[in-house]
Amino acid sequence: MNHPTPPPAQTAPATPTPAQTAAVDAAIATRRSLRAYLPTPVPRETVEQILAVASRAPSGTNTQPWRVYVLTGAAKAELSRKIRAAYDDPAERATHTEEYAYYPTEWTSPYIDRRRKVGWDLYGLLGIGKTDKERMHAQHGRNYDFFDAPVGLIFTIDRVLRQGSWLDYGMFLQSVMVAARGRGLDTCPQAAFMQFHRIITEHVGAPANEQVVCGMALGHADPSAVENTLVTEREPVAEFARFLG
Repeated sequence: MNHPTPPPAQTAPATPTPAQTAAVDAAIATRRSLRAYLPTPVPRETVEQILAVASRAPSGTNTQPWRVYVLTGAAKAELSRKIRAAYDDPAERATHTEEYAYYPTEWTSPYIDRRRKVGWDLYGLLGIGKTDKERMHAQHGRNYDFFDAPVGLIFTIDRVLRQGSWLDYGMFLQSVMVAARGRGLDTCPQAAFMQFHRIITEHVGAPANEQVVCGMALGHADPSAVENTLVTEREPVAEFARFLG
């Protein structure tokens, strides 16, 4: 009688060295949403490595709900052109709406305060005043150029999946960004793409069962760009954690 080959024995992971711990902490703590990139190409092999590492993110019963479209070169430029054309035409833009609510319909403190602060901190760096609607529009529109990053990522999820899979997806996205930082690259996750999901899914050839989650810029940050000096604040642990026992 034939017997199946047993799986390899599983061993407990080794205790990280202080240097390994520091490297992981640095990759997480130095991750920022950067909004200006150099044209320096990112090799496909590097992107594949980042996605392979990120695919180790946990998901309920190993469902792995993520799907990624990687755009570079002409494919990325053409998607940007299509979205910018819709974004810059008020009548056309009004026909595009998000498929899901990323933000609340009614804002309360402290969330609205944090939202306003990061917005005005960014505009302040760029010299955009509160009444300068034209420059605000232009700055927001840079999302659709992936802030000139050489790689644009579009993330989708199967419509049959539910809230738990969306939680899993967040862990995957974080893993993508941390793996990128570990390779000296930067990112910017972009909910702005959700509004133009019809343009995106047609452009990338996504089937009808897939829903756009978000986009993401990936590349080498431009060190001379003033917007990349923005460092957002975080609440201290004592403000959001309660220790019991």
